[in-house]
Amino acid sequence: MTAQSLTPDLASPGTGVIVTGGASGIGLAVAQALAAVGRPVALWDLNATKAQAEAEALSAATGVACIGIAIDMTDLAAYPAAIIASRAAIGTIGGLVHAAGIVDTGSLDGLDEAVWARGIDTHLRPLAMLTKALLPDLAANPGSAIVGIASINATLGNALNPVYSAAKGGMLSLIRSLADRLAQDGVRINAVSPGQILTPLMAPVVEALPEGAFERRILLGRLGAAEEVARAVRFLLSAEASYVTAAELVVDGGNISSQRM
Repeated sequence: MTAQSLTPDLASPGTGVIVTGGASGIGLAVAQALAAVGRPVALWDLNATKAQAEAEALSAATGVACIGIAIDMTDLAAYPAAIIASRAAIGTIGGLVHAAGIVDTGSLDGLDEAVWARGIDTHLRPLAMLTKALLPDLAANPGSAIVGIASINATLGNALNPVYSAAKGGMLSLIRSLADRLAQDGVRINAVSPGQILTPLMAPVVEALPEGAFERRILLGRLGAAEEVARAVRFLLSAEASYVTAAELVVDGGNISSQRM
């Protein structure tokens, strides 16, 4: 191993990255982290206005090509046009981060066909279908990688959100399967499983619970920030993680391992 090979390499490859759910929370933090090292980013989000505004702000701040694209991830028919628009705006595509998500909070009592379909079709199905659609782009660009944003709920039981938990657990299994196939084309795929991260999606839950309800179980004693997850994602997309695939990187401050009451 040479000294040169140990030089930090978070900016490589310099190809563009599609980030679903890119207009807020973890998705936006990921887009910001990638643009900070010069990687072009397409922010896909259900909120058209916010996606476009965040992309423009990010491009102005970093000088990197960025685009905001309005898309409902449950609508498979919308994928081809969004991919074409992304390609035109950010150039070659060498990365995908699937961060778009919703949370069901009705437990088993609130479960019905529509709730189930919406959750699975937002979290799980897009990762498989986007990977298939983007494979020609990814395979053509050395160093390409994919990251799925899973959750510690894929491991921990939670009665409140069965669809979310099932979808994230399915994502971990899907990633292991896809890793075997994608390796044939030199493409890596990994999962990042955040714990309790203070995002716009999480804020109402935190505010509704007694102070410290989450923190008491977390070894580091605090909620995480979206930027802390984004750095882990950026690492997995970069040449720094060139020998990492089919892995789950847990970013939870020591929640899963905690036995605190």
